[in-house]
Amino acid sequence: MPEARLAHSACAAPTAAWVEAPVNYLADLSVRPVTYNPPPGTGMPRREGNYRDFTVRIRNGRPLARSFSLDRQAFVLTRHDTKVRDFYDEREVRSIYFPEVEALIKRETGASKVVIFDHTVRTADRAVERGLRTPVRSVHNDYTEKSGPQRVRDLLPASEAEARLAGRFAEYNVWRNIAHEAVEMAPLGLVDAQSIAPRDLAVCDLVYADRVGEIYQGVYNADHQWHYFPAMTREEAILIKCYDSAKDGRARFSLHSAFDDPSSPADPRPRQSIEVRTFAFFD
Repeated sequence: MPEARLAHSACAAPTAAWVEAPVNYLADLSVRPVTYNPPPGTGMPRREGNYRDFTVRIRNGRPLARSFSLDRQAFVLTRHDTKVRDFYDEREVRSIYFPEVEALIKRETGASKVVIFDHTVRTADRAVERGLRTPVRSVHNDYTEKSGPQRVRDLLPASEAEARLAGRFAEYNVWRNIAHEAVEMAPLGLVDAQSIAPRDLAVCDLVYADRVGEIYQGVYNADHQWHYFPAMTREEAILIKCYDSAKDGRARFSLHSAFDDPSSPADPRPRQSIEVRTFAFFD
């Protein structure tokens, strides 16, 4: 386990052991889930499916952060300093932050090659008019058994893709707060992958203007064990494993969602965050 994560985990801020909050799940599969994602700045996503809010207990993960593992829980919290000054500057993100994320993924996973292929800046403050996206308030996972390998084929030359697909690979998201103040609004809740049953992952078409992708939406299961890291700062990052090709008992998928923290201030600062999507390939 990287020393940076161990050292940082010991500096947890004193907060409640847990909170209760509603999160948006699929109640069942009576309606096939589909999400229509318009181009940024043109509107909000539209969803089909039998979604409902379920109140869950979300545990403060900071006291437990030393014990979390990408291969068990499918998420970890780590210290991650950055030299980026403005995360809204596309050139700065690509030229400075992408190399930082690549080094982080290699450090945390031991991957021999990392491919960064996508990033999304989200804000709860006038997102649509600013051409950005809002925090996602549904329980989901970014890749499926089918769409993980397909995305590799989309990104790499055909010969390299097939060679890489023959070995182990995984998709990791790196999520961080990009404001200079700690997160107060819509923190990220994460489900311990050890509490997810196969039936809890429902395939959902993700329809864009130019392509159709596929994600998992979470089906409600009272056994899900939720965690979050309250008051995240700009010097922290969460790694989330959304796909793993290995079928040896380690976590392969995860579930996560933004939620309204009842312990937040009455007038919280709008959340600002970035997530970077990466593939890690292992020799």
